[in-house]
Amino acid sequence: MPRNTLTRRMNAGAALAAAAVAALVLAGCSTGPTADSTADASADGSFPVTIASSLGDAVIPAAPERIVTIGWGSADTVVALGETPVGVEAATWGGDEDLYFPWVRDAIETSGADLPETFNVYPEVDVEAVLALKPDLILAPQSGITAEDFSTLSAIAPTVAYPGEAWQTSWDDQISIIGTALGKSAQADDLIDGISTQLATAAAANPEFADLSFAYVYTAEPGQLAFYQAGDPRVDLVSGLGLTLDPAVAAVPLTAGTFASTVGLEQADLLNDADVLFTWFNDADNQKAIEAQPLFAQIPAFARGSYVPNVDNQLAMASSLLTPLSVPWALDAYIPMIQDAAAKVAK
Repeated sequence: MPRNTLTRRMNAGAALAAAAVAALVLAGCSTGPTADSTADASADGSFPVTIASSLGDAVIPAAPERIVTIGWGSADTVVALGETPVGVEAATWGGDEDLYFPWVRDAIETSGADLPETFNVYPEVDVEAVLALKPDLILAPQSGITAEDFSTLSAIAPTVAYPGEAWQTSWDDQISIIGTALGKSAQADDLIDGISTQLATAAAANPEFADLSFAYVYTAEPGQLAFYQAGDPRVDLVSGLGLTLDPAVAAVPLTAGTFASTVGLEQADLLNDADVLFTWFNDADNQKAIEAQPLFAQIPAFARGSYVPNVDNQLAMASSLLTPLSVPWALDAYIPMIQDAAAKVAK
């Protein structure tokens, strides 16, 4: 389904999903594997496989045939590895009218497979819906499932949770974990290399990006200001395109348990040297309220127009992930936006 034909209407659950996204924007995202992110397999494609997580082990006895995914990005990787889940978390923020992320839907429809069922996870996982899908594997390596959720889901099927803290699994660890669970570790390594190559190719095609510093901020409510830091997929995507995280921003300590630094809008002067400013908004009204604040309006990158705001929920979500499906989908629209902003930086 082409992007320009996708509806951006959100269903009645969108407000709840948006609130959940706002709660997650300051959740953690690690920059590397942890000691718990272990998997035991004698050879790629052989079973059983045991994958350890912070919540417990998942013992996968045979190649799974009925896969359910929970959290961000797992469905993308499963599909990219040639499998189609029977059920996926409903994309209530950034999804289409049927609650699928468009890049996931595109790939499944192109493969000729049937679209998976969707189910809700907010305010809690719809366990009955998951049970009805009769899964033989539940993948949630980048999610916020609780110990209670893990226990309940593990009684249905082997459940792969996160190796460290909730929402703190790096994009490459997530792909590696899923590849191991499906017996496709070598293919997963190829997917990781493919993402790195796509970003490097785009960076080489836009050498002017290498001369630019940037900051990626979160400003959902008036008076708020937080900086995303390295390790967050949003920042890693932009960095992969050749831009450099502004040193003054990078020096701000992380807020405990998050991948961001919360400072408050009164410290907007920390952004004075950032060449390009990135951010996202829930909607146009949210954007208008934030940009009307004098302290925000005085940020040099905003004032000169070297500014990349994102109000398209689908593009915002695609550029918040680093998956084999989201990256090419996002870059088509994202790179021209960055090119326009870069052209307004005086050097």
